[in-house]
Amino acid sequence: MGKKQKKVTQQKQYKSDKVEQDKQNGLDLKSLLDANVLEKLQATAHQLKQEEELQKQKKEELEMEAKQAEQKRLENDFAYLLEHSKQPSNKYK
Repeated sequence: MGKKQKKVTQQKQYKSDKVEQDKQNGLDLKSLLDANVLEKLQATAHQLKQEEELQKQKKEELEMEAKQAEQKRLENDFAYLLEHSKQPSNKYK
């Protein structure tokens, strides 16, 4: 009734042995790829980094604009100005 479990240990051991052999031989992905493919990958990575930086800058600008708009709105709010005034109110009572 129960299913038989396959022995996977030999396959895992073979894969790990192959990876270790590749490391010992000095083979890595960079050495296995064609020069053109490697250049394209590096160019794509560089382009993605630039796009990420632009998005980050835009996000920061939007946050600054929102912060300035909120500050301007609060400056026009009389209750906020009374609560956050620097003059001691007990002096004039």
